Amino acid sequence: MLLSSIYIFLLCFTNGLFFKVSCLTSEFRLEGDYLLGGLFALHEIDRVTPVFTPEITECFWHSTSKSGYKILQVMRYAVEEINNSTTLLPNVSLGYEIFDHCSNTRNFHSVLSFISKNGSIRPKEKLNNYQPKVIALTGPYGSSRTITVAPLITMDLIPMVNYGAASYTLSNKLQYPSFVRTIPSNKDLIEMIIHIIRWFEWNSVAFLGSQDDYSSDGLKLFNKYINNTGICLAYQEGLSLNANYSLTLKKIDKLNINVIVVFALTQYASKIIKAAIANNIQDKVWIASHSWAMNQQLPREPGIRKIGTVIGIAERLLSLPGFNEFVYNKAKGTAYAGHNDKAVSDVQSKNETCNQDCDYCSLMTAEDIINESPTHSFAVYSAIYTIAHALHKVLQCDTNECHKNITVKPYMLLEEIKLLNFSLNGRQVKYDDNYDPTIRYAVVLWCTDVNPPQFKVVGMYGGSVPFSNCSVECKAGYSRQPEGFHSCCFTCKKCPCNSYVDFSRDPYTCFPCAESEWSDEGSTTCKTRSVVYPQFTEIPSIIVMISTACLIILLFAVFCLFAYNYDTPVVKSAGGNMCFLMLTSLILSSISVFFFFGKPTSVFCLLRNAIFTFFFTVCISCLTVRSFQIVCVFKMAAQFPKVHSLWVKHNGQWLFIAFSSFIHLISCVIWMTINPVKLIADSWTFKDQIMLICEMGNTLTLTIVVFISWFLGFLCLLFSYMGRDLPKNYNEAKSITFSLILYYLTWIAYFTAYLTIKSKYIVILNAVAQISSINGILFSYFIPKSYIIIFQPQKNTSTYFQTSIQNYTQTISRS
Repeated sequence: MLLSSIYIFLLCFTNGLFFKVSCLTSEFRLEGDYLLGGLFALHEIDRVTPVFTPEITECFWHSTSKSGYKILQVMRYAVEEINNSTTLLPNVSLGYEIFDHCSNTRNFHSVLSFISKNGSIRPKEKLNNYQPKVIALTGPYGSSRTITVAPLITMDLIPMVNYGAASYTLSNKLQYPSFVRTIPSNKDLIEMIIHIIRWFEWNSVAFLGSQDDYSSDGLKLFNKYINNTGICLAYQEGLSLNANYSLTLKKIDKLNINVIVVFALTQYASKIIKAAIANNIQDKVWIASHSWAMNQQLPREPGIRKIGTVIGIAERLLSLPGFNEFVYNKAKGTAYAGHNDKAVSDVQSKNETCNQDCDYCSLMTAEDIINESPTHSFAVYSAIYTIAHALHKVLQCDTNECHKNITVKPYMLLEEIKLLNFSLNGRQVKYDDNYDPTIRYAVVLWCTDVNPPQFKVVGMYGGSVPFSNCSVECKAGYSRQPEGFHSCCFTCKKCPCNSYVDFSRDPYTCFPCAESEWSDEGSTTCKTRSVVYPQFTEIPSIIVMISTACLIILLFAVFCLFAYNYDTPVVKSAGGNMCFLMLTSLILSSISVFFFFGKPTSVFCLLRNAIFTFFFTVCISCLTVRSFQIVCVFKMAAQFPKVHSLWVKHNGQWLFIAFSSFIHLISCVIWMTINPVKLIADSWTFKDQIMLICEMGNTLTLTIVVFISWFLGFLCLLFSYMGRDLPKNYNEAKSITFSLILYYLTWIAYFTAYLTIKSKYIVILNAVAQISSINGILFSYFIPKSYIIIFQPQKNTSTYFQTSIQNYTQTISRS
């Protein structure tokens, strides 16, 4: 109720002040069965002056707009063509009332007139009871003007079929439920502009607009859609009519921006282009929005060629057959039947207007009108035909007549418009759910080097492509390093190894490769690393495993041979029962070799070293005791009889073996528990490989384990040296010394290789070192004795050994 009361007040106010004069000009009014409204900007306001009291803008005080007058004639022509049609709305006539709408805030009286009934607006409860003056209207031109007046129209569901408002905001049907337009929205236009910019690979652009809904809406969409496209909006500004255009263009030129998007209405674009000519701005690319892409005056401006290339976004131009004849007839006066020049003079003399008067328009020739920009001609033409086709459906017309007894309400037309799909001059006219058309834009090139200038529809740009990048695009594998204020200004940095740059993701970042991937310097992708470890099927692995199997068989054979000849002097002199402990330890040590091959696990890492380390140390402790016993029997028994007696009485050899083995076992347990040997993936040694290796564990505990084993070996060497002059049958110094020296050299070589060489085959060297250590003891200590047992049985007798001892005793006595 409150809103309706306000409407009544406004209408009465405007009626009292401004509707005192009757509008007699026939170009603005036509009687008919159904009345259409038209809002056209026949005048343009060049300078906005603030007002402090509510008043109407008298349009005729401002400069004339030829393009506005032309599309007014297009509406009149379309209505006349429909009224003369025998198939569309037969026996039904359309009328119209047109207003000059030059202001977006001070021309409400025309809109209030359209929605009134018999000169007033009354509160209403239902749409079925509401019958405004017009059943639909077209216009006004411009998004701001449309957004200002649209709520008054759309709240009553009066179809507002617009020809010149592209703001995407108007697609919101919750706010503007009955807004229909025949030109694409800003969304389509911005997408086209971005497509052109990306096609030519420009990354530094300026965006100039005006301070209205059309430009602000376009700028908002532009900023939204250039995300992740590589396009840098290096400069943006919304200009007023009173702005310093020269200063703005100088700023853009100083920033070396060569592509300028001018997303503004014609009057703003005209000032920008004229300022560019005046300030000698040269060799730029100007992208013209739909509103001025087909402007007829600007291409004729002197010096326009110097400013560079103008690429416009416009609708595909369609001719209107018969329109030129209609204009010529008007110029001859046939369209002025009933025109009263005296009445017009009376109107002007009273200095009053209802914005349905245009004195200067009558001075235009037919050529002036026909040659004016055709940008919105088809949009107006299709708007009138849209209303006519919807009315045709509502009146249930056939080819002969319409049912005039049907009461037509505006909302009825709105329901039919969404379902429309008709052909008009070769173009299909239909609308989506937002009442936006399905047509698309075309790209036109301004050909200013010919007279008169021409607009050429192009599929792609001709000639050389202008450069408009703040920085030269980085090569593949180089990331952008921001330089200066704008992100489009940058230097290029080569991405290091194991990183890559993905322009589609982020051209400013060198992304690290995953741990399982690698890349060379300056890469755009990562490659998968190969996981390496000694395979069971590799030749080196097969050789080592076969050698180990043979070694185990040989050790087992020696074990059986010694067991069979247990009571012989050779076996007893070799250590008797101790030999079997040594051979068992060597067999168990050999088993650890098989855990070096195949994909390693934490268990394999533990077993491959722990088994060998412990059991081989047991064998070394046996050798140490054996060497000590020989020296003890032949040298210490006479010099230290009590000590020798205690050693024999308490089985000192077994106590030593048990003690040293226990100490070593404890050290191994500590080694494996404090910081266990574990599997690690070595991804730093080789760029393209991941080596699965076993970590050696805690360095201190490992050193203790190795020290015990090596210390026992040292004692063994010492005792062997002391017994170097013993009887030949008991003289094992050479064999033990050889086996231990081989043991030391083997592991020194392995540790040296481990610290200097990085390869998966270092694991095989570890296995070879273990085999070599075992072979050293086997072939220097057990094989010679086995040879005597098998091939020299005469030496395996008590008599032979007694003879050797007697000869040693005689030699000692003589010395």
